[in-house]
Amino acid sequence: MAREQAAALAGSGKLQELWSRILFVLGAFIVYRIGTHIPVPGVDPIAIAALFEQSRGSILDVLNMFSGGALSRLSILALGVMPYISASIIMQMLTAVEPRMKQVKQEGEAGRRKIQKWTRYAAVVLATFQAFGVASTVQGQDVGGSPVTLIGGFQFTIVCVLALVAGTMFLVWLGEQITDRGIGNGMSLIIFAGIVAGLPSAIAGTIELASSGEFSPIFVVFLLVAVVVVTAFVVFVERGQRRLTVNYARQQRGNKLMQAPSSYFPLKMNMAGVIPPIFASSIILFPASLVGFFGSDSATGVAGVLRDISTKMQPGELIYTVMYIGMILFFAFFYTALTFDPKEIAENLKKQGAFVPGIRPGQQTARYIDGVVSKLTLVGALYLAVVCLLPELLIVNYNVPFYFGGTSLLIIVVVIMDLMGQVQSHLMSQQYESLMKKTNLTGKSTGGRKRRK
Repeated sequence: MAREQAAALAGSGKLQELWSRILFVLGAFIVYRIGTHIPVPGVDPIAIAALFEQSRGSILDVLNMFSGGALSRLSILALGVMPYISASIIMQMLTAVEPRMKQVKQEGEAGRRKIQKWTRYAAVVLATFQAFGVASTVQGQDVGGSPVTLIGGFQFTIVCVLALVAGTMFLVWLGEQITDRGIGNGMSLIIFAGIVAGLPSAIAGTIELASSGEFSPIFVVFLLVAVVVVTAFVVFVERGQRRLTVNYARQQRGNKLMQAPSSYFPLKMNMAGVIPPIFASSIILFPASLVGFFGSDSATGVAGVLRDISTKMQPGELIYTVMYIGMILFFAFFYTALTFDPKEIAENLKKQGAFVPGIRPGQQTARYIDGVVSKLTLVGALYLAVVCLLPELLIVNYNVPFYFGGTSLLIIVVVIMDLMGQVQSHLMSQQYESLMKKTNLTGKSTGGRKRRK
């Protein structure tokens, strides 16, 4: 039976479609990784790498992790998708508070396309702003007397800005293609690919530190156990759900009044997923992407203010920790409120003749669900804050690579779980369609035999 099912799946068009989607994602990853090794025209890659090495242990390592190592090479993809994510935050906030934006959002698919187009425009503006900051701070830097830039002045600024903005928008387009023609969320997968690409070098660096005696064998074992424990904890929480018992109205069958079977409505503990830490990182990294790239000698004006902010917003600093926790909490509640509407759920339950035991259908059910979701969101937000920040203590105090941080592990685990869920959905859909086809064929052949009799 299992062999027949596997053979049916192997020969099905749906499974071929799934494989083509997976291969498309892998192809997109290859293109992305090639792009991270193409430097901005007019820079010396060796000098850039040496200059970035001087900034190890700062918030720039976090920015470099999200860009897949492109920042340390000052490649055309150095800004990554962070400008687009920042633009998405702005647009989602506007749709929540601005009446005209709310109206556009309610227009369905047409409204979604409009908002997506405006988000791209906003991403271009933010990317231009950040690229100009990068170009301005890179010029004039040198390593051992050798300049970082091979061309200078206005010419380099224009070339650098155009290259970085084009690289960001290419990644936005690539992410949209992955979402449409691949499997999973394109932007999350691009960030995921960048983090995973840095893991081999992070592991090699850890082994080198252990072999040189800087890390003791006990500490390496502890680090390995910590990674496994954090991963297991993330899987446990992400699979956790609060089940609301749902009863259905009694059904009349003949002269008897039958009690409909009870069901349940699942609510995830962490509905926002990896969005809160990604959004929080995007906001915190914004000042650093402007003037913290290699530091700024200016002590006055806007550059001086941004330099002070980026200096204080370093991992391990109190203001960084407080801001990160606060933003994770805010975006957890904000994103959950955008994607989950208790009133709509309560209305749908009422239309289906379903109700929560002890709660009146309609408004009271909506308030009850809202209260449950708020408690779950608070627990989920605290879980995200703990997972993202506790491993940072190892990074700051023991010089552990940022790729072993909680944020990177969280993104890797959640994205993999999401991919596995989508693959499983494709396979289940194919099995269901195959079963329906067999049922129809059996029905037709039975009907044909009856007619011949």
